[in-house]
Amino acid sequence: MGYALAAWLLMASAAFAQEPWVQTDADGNVRVHLYFFWSETCPHCLEAHPFIEAIPNERPWVIVHSLEVSRQRDNAQRFIALAESLGQTANAVPTLIACGVMETGWDSAGSTGAALLQRLDACRTQARSGMPMTSTPSPEAATVRIPLLGEVASDGLSLPAFTVVLAGLDAFNPCAFFVLLFLLSLLAHQKSRYRMALIGGIFVLTSGLMYFVFMAAWLNVFQLMGALAWITLAAGLLAIGAGLINIKDFFAFGQGLSLSIPESRKPDIYRRARLILNAGNLPAMLGATILLAVAANFYELLCTAGFPMVYTRLLTLSELSPGARYAYLAFYNLIYVLPLALIVFVFVRTLGARKLSEREGRLLKLLSGVMMLELGLLLAVAPALLSHLWVSVALVAIALSLTGLAGRFTGNEMSSKK
Repeated sequence: MGYALAAWLLMASAAFAQEPWVQTDADGNVRVHLYFFWSETCPHCLEAHPFIEAIPNERPWVIVHSLEVSRQRDNAQRFIALAESLGQTANAVPTLIACGVMETGWDSAGSTGAALLQRLDACRTQARSGMPMTSTPSPEAATVRIPLLGEVASDGLSLPAFTVVLAGLDAFNPCAFFVLLFLLSLLAHQKSRYRMALIGGIFVLTSGLMYFVFMAAWLNVFQLMGALAWITLAAGLLAIGAGLINIKDFFAFGQGLSLSIPESRKPDIYRRARLILNAGNLPAMLGATILLAVAANFYELLCTAGFPMVYTRLLTLSELSPGARYAYLAFYNLIYVLPLALIVFVFVRTLGARKLSEREGRLLKLLSGVMMLELGLLLAVAPALLSHLWVSVALVAIALSLTGLAGRFTGNEMSSKK
């Protein structure tokens, strides 16, 4: 069975790789084939769609093959095989292939669209002259336009803004705050700013690296699965579930299922933190700090797992190269560690001892829960909306407003429970 499947895939790839770029009809007219690979969940694909579909109106000699890849596995296989035949990788949509040239991304009709029309015209002229279709177009026509790494269109600014918004909210992680504040509280009694800065800095750096590895794992999973619609729906449903659990924690903290550091695991964190204080030399102290950060981050992943999942899925739905996706991950994690670094800075300056109160932790849970619920609903129902800057602003405004109202009307109740 396995050999038969492998043979079928090999034959399918060979067939797809033989796609014609031009052909001559019965009347001797040259026809140029344009392959348009797109996804229903890709906002830039939807922007490009009307332009691409209208090309034959002015250029009837162009044959447009509009191939949706998120729901049609045959089209996805065709995309992969055709890209491989050109020495390329099918890793993003929208992708336009014509005359042996593959271009990924869409800025606007005036830029990407105009360049495409020029390439089609040149291809037809070349075919009518009898020249073999072996030459490649100018580098300008073959470039990939990617936000931040290439030409950034006005509508491409939404992904960086969304990164800042989501990473900023993810950064207010009650689990991470709990561990770091406890560690710094112990160090404050030693009255050593140097030790506090060194240990706190190592903890924050290790936490950022761990989170990057975790998000990279999510990204690789989604990249392997591709742009299939059910994967996006599943990610949205998981985010909805995580959001509802965090909202539940605000109203019924410590009851039932919770995405928090289990009480049974906190003694292990306390023990590891005290090992740092008892370390006899600098290497031992740094090693103990790294081990604490690694152990703590495994527990912390439960607190905000929804945010990395939503964000990495959004990256795979965007027309980015693998390198650009990892660059965005690095940018996300830089934003993520800023609040932790700020806490270390304040403690070093003041030698203070501060713990995260239950009320503050519950409010952070509510904020992240509402945001996760919003993101999950959009990812499941209308993922294309996540590419708009105004949507990011609206989501944050709603989450902050609801959290503020909840904190205001439940303040006395929470205080009475202390």
